[in-house]
Amino acid sequence: MNRWILALLGPALLLAAACTGGEGEKGPAKGSMGEVRGTVVAPLEGAQVYVYRKGMDLYGPAFAVSEATGADGTFLLSLPDGDYVLVVRRRESGEGSGPVVAGDHKSEFIPLVVRGGSAELTIRAPVKIGDARQVAKEAAVSRTGLAGRVTDAEGNPVEGSRVHVYDHVQMSERPKFVSEKTGPDGRYLVHLPEGGTYYLAARDKFGGPPKLGDLYGRYDQGTIEPSAVVVKEGEILREVDITVTKVW
Repeated sequence: MNRWILALLGPALLLAAACTGGEGEKGPAKGSMGEVRGTVVAPLEGAQVYVYRKGMDLYGPAFAVSEATGADGTFLLSLPDGDYVLVVRRRESGEGSGPVVAGDHKSEFIPLVVRGGSAELTIRAPVKIGDARQVAKEAAVSRTGLAGRVTDAEGNPVEGSRVHVYDHVQMSERPKFVSEKTGPDGRYLVHLPEGGTYYLAARDKFGGPPKLGDLYGRYDQGTIEPSAVVVKEGEILREVDITVTKVW
């Protein structure tokens, strides 16, 4: 049986994959599966391995996600043949999705080629020291910010949504700031490091474009483009409410 082998290449945490085998051996059968097992050092408990097919949005929903690592830091995944990118994340919040912020753990993105067989990996996922994109509780509490409610089309508060704050009207880049999840009253608060012009969207999922069934809405004042929100230095701009609806 061919065996694909991955070797750790120093502090950059890059993995190289290759197929090896004896002379005259046949390659893995079409549609075969490969097994990936390994350890997140030192060891790291509660981490998950996120696997993306090559070309997927690396910050959106993953193709496959491992079970959380136990006290020994080990994980196991079975994957069909293909080209992948893998990353380890552990959020202190315990959530399986959302931004990785200061205090969380994250590995480098690791190229991975599966061609049947099995492989052993050792992955480092150091603690994140800082991030320009912050969840509200991780941002330094300041006297500048945004507050309001997330509601549905009938005006009812929506629990479990986050407000994403962008500094470009296209809102195509990653958000600069992300609020905590709204509570039963639908209210949010985002502290900002400085005043400026911002654009807002609320959604119940993080990463990638909104998908069917997601709750999503942009802050606008009846315009085609998102409406700008101008925040003055030292001001908490309140009643910036956003309506979300299901994506169809």
